[in-house]
Order: sequence, then C-alpha cells, then structure tokens
Amino acid sequence: MRVMLVNPRFRLPIDTRTTPHLGLAYLAAVSEQRGDEVMIFDADVEDEPISETIRRYQPDIVGITANTPQVKSAWRTAAAIKSVADIPVVLGGPHVSVLPSESTSRPEVDVVVRGEGEEVWVKLCAIVENARRHNPQFTARNLLDPAEGLLTGLLGISYYTSDGKEQHNPEHPPIADLDTLPFPAYHFFKMDHYTNLQPATDKVDGARSFSVMTSRGCPYRCTFCSQSIMPIKWRARSPESVLAEWQHLVNDLGAQEIGVLDDSANIQVDRLEKMADLIIEHKVNHVPWIFVNGIRANLATTELLGKLKHAGLKRTAFGVETGDPDVLLSIDKKIDHDTIRQAFKNAKKVGIETIGFFIIGLPGETEETMENTIKFACEVDPLIANFSMMTPYPGTKVYEIAKRQGRLLLEDWEDYVFFDGRARYELGDMTAELIERKWKEAYRRFYLRPHRIWMTLTRKDFWLNYKRTFKVAINTLFPKKEKTELRKSVETDVVTA
Repeated sequence: MRVMLVNPRFRLPIDTRTTPHLGLAYLAAVSEQRGDEVMIFDADVEDEPISETIRRYQPDIVGITANTPQVKSAWRTAAAIKSVADIPVVLGGPHVSVLPSESTSRPEVDVVVRGEGEEVWVKLCAIVENARRHNPQFTARNLLDPAEGLLTGLLGISYYTSDGKEQHNPEHPPIADLDTLPFPAYHFFKMDHYTNLQPATDKVDGARSFSVMTSRGCPYRCTFCSQSIMPIKWRARSPESVLAEWQHLVNDLGAQEIGVLDDSANIQVDRLEKMADLIIEHKVNHVPWIFVNGIRANLATTELLGKLKHAGLKRTAFGVETGDPDVLLSIDKKIDHDTIRQAFKNAKKVGIETIGFFIIGLPGETEETMENTIKFACEVDPLIANFSMMTPYPGTKVYEIAKRQGRLLLEDWEDYVFFDGRARYELGDMTAELIERKWKEAYRRFYLRPHRIWMTLTRKDFWLNYKRTFKVAINTLFPKKEKTELRKSVETDVVTA
C-alpha cells in the first residue's frame, strides 16, 4: 500500500532551523516495517505543490502532523488533497489530540489520531489495506460508513461517520516498550535540504544532523507546558537500544551531530550513565551531541555531567522559566533557584555549554518578577539565553487561567507561531505592552553586556554564521513585518497548490 506522510508548511518568523520531523520519521519506519511503500512530503523543503505530488504518487492514505500554529496549514493541506481524490486523510499531533472535534468536523479531515501515533497508524493502515483488497474502488467515505464499521474497534481515534455522528473511541494505551520501535527512517527525507540543529550557534552540515528520542513522557505537570497533554507515564528505551541507533547514525549515516529530543532524559540517572558508558566503550563519542530540550536541573550532578561530557555531550539546556521564587512555585516546576544555579555551575565545571529557557509573562507576573528573571538569567549566564513570551497552549493550565481570568490576544491558531514578538494574553495588571517591553529588554540586557559581546566575537562559529546570526537577532526584535509576510506566504503556498 502507498502511504504518504506530510509535514505542512511551518516557517518561523525568524530563520532558526529546519530539521526532519522525528514523529514522521517514526511513522515512516513503522509503515516501511509493515511493508508499505512510503513517501514523506515536508512542505518546508518541497518545491512541488502537494496536489501535484498526490496526482503523481497516488497514495492510498495520507497522514498529516499538526502542532497548534500549524493546524490551519494542515487543514489547507488536507483540502488540497481532497480536491484531487477522496483519499483517507488522517491528522495527528499535539493540537488535534487536545481538540479532536475541531478537526474531525471539517469535511477535508477523515480521522484524528490522539496521542502517540505509531501503533494506531499501523492498525489504521491495515484496516484500509484490507478494505481496499475487498473493494478496489475504496474511498474515505467507505472508511467512515457506519454500516461497514471499519473504525469501531480502533482505539485512540476520533471521527465523524458518513451519516454525521461524532465518534471518540477510547484512548489507545501508550507504547509500553519503546525498544520495539524501529529506528526513525531518515532515508525518506531530503536530508540535504535541512539545516543543522542549532544553526544560529553552530556551523554543521545539516544533511548529517540527526535527532534521537531516548525516552517519552514526563512525570512533571508544569502549568505552562504543552507536553502536559501527553502521557504522564515516563518510558525509556534501554541503553543498548539507544547505542544501536547511535551507531547506525554515526557509522551508517555519517552523523556530524546528534540532538536528543527527550523532554526528561535524566529521570533515571543510572540509565543515562549506562548510555554514556556504552557510547564511550563503542567509540562513537567523537560525534558531538546536544540535549535540545534540556534536562532536569535537580538531577544534573557534576558526576553525571562529567560522564556525559566524556561521551560527547557538547551542550545542554535547563528550563529555568522564571527568576522569581513565588512565580516558580506557582507553575509547579518542583525545583528551586539554588538547585538551578548549581546545575549551571556543574555544567560549566565539566566544560559543557548551556542554554537557559526563560519565560516572560507567566500568570501572576509583575514588572518586578520579570525583572527578577532578567537578573537571574544574567547571573547564571548560559551560552544561549532563550526568552519567550508566555504562550497559553490549549490543554495547559495556563490556557484555562488565561481564558477564565484574563484576555486572550490571539485571533486564530496561527498567532501561536513562535518568535513573532507579540504578547499572547493579558491578565490583571499584566498588560501586553509590559510583557513585550520586558521581553525585548531581556534580550538587550543579556546579550549586550561587554563580556557577552566579547564572548560572541571570539567564537569561531559566530564568524562562520554571522549573517544568519544578525538576521535572527533583527527578526527577533523587529518581527511584525516578517510575521505578515510569513502568513501570506504560507496561505498562498497551499491555495495555489
């Protein structure tokens, strides 16, 4: 069966990075394992309109991923597909998992997969393949026909039957053993079209930059985090399984850098230590790697970080969020500032570069608390300070607080795009003007300190990347025109398809 997987257009207002979608890489791998012919269409790197690709490839089923700012692009993509043929169109991803009815009610969307997708996708493909075997004229309408009952027993999906009845099947259990998953299928991507993992900081060949997931889930329920909508159960791959993939990336694909995308990679410290030991033992520690989304600061000991450094770890992030003790307590981070300080000190002691994630405009913030965040960022002084304005994503506690007690400043889901320089909500005395002013001030005060300027100018990669770095800086602080052009560009791409 011919399977097509789609990443809709998702260009950020600033030129940060474009990397292969790990979720689609896993879906492609399980489809290939099932025996399907697979094609990945990543609209960010494709030149051909998707309608032309559909006519040429003639897939039997199409899966589309969608986060919140991407979902309208996903709908436009689905409509473009349906304009060619009545192929079953399936949406998955964090946004539709939280708000499935919003997508299933649309005529261009047939099925929404909620939560983790691999096992559900394999079962859904088997259903479609079996139905096509008995009916060569099979279409999406047949899939949704209640008389056929094809989707009745499939857990983890939402859909409307062809007679207009809304169905939300019970949840599909999370994958218990992540070692059973095949390695992500990067050979379906046009790898030479992508950037490296952190192009504003590093100069690496993007065609040989790869991502890895060593665990899934997060036991913490931070009020602001969109990951809180995913399974709470933390599950980890075995160190041996991670090593095997690491060797595949390094020895078979020639990886020049690896990014670990876990949300909470160091929940089990002994597992991470064993991973590091195996990477060292099997001599694949010469390839630098990064914890892209960071690790828990309370578990970042000097001993652990030292071993990870020996295993090739170049850089890690820590989610600081706020420099104010009361605000930190209110977001259920379950950590204190002394522990965070120590984590940064431990990383610097062993020679690991650091990224700090900070949020301006959390619920209950004042100018004073935002000032505390800026001062704390300057104190811990990471290599990279990433300041974001609080974005209340659907399904999070902050979203409910903002809807109930504040005023959302979002006209539609595309306003959730990152780095567009606009506050997303107002709450009490916390105005959009205050949030935006302190956000710009945070970047200016952090990066324009004399020693920071000197540090930047003495980094080799800065001179290799200086044009891109200046462009990122300008578009971060002055993004409004870019945002308007971005939206028109994204909409035109699909309309003209």
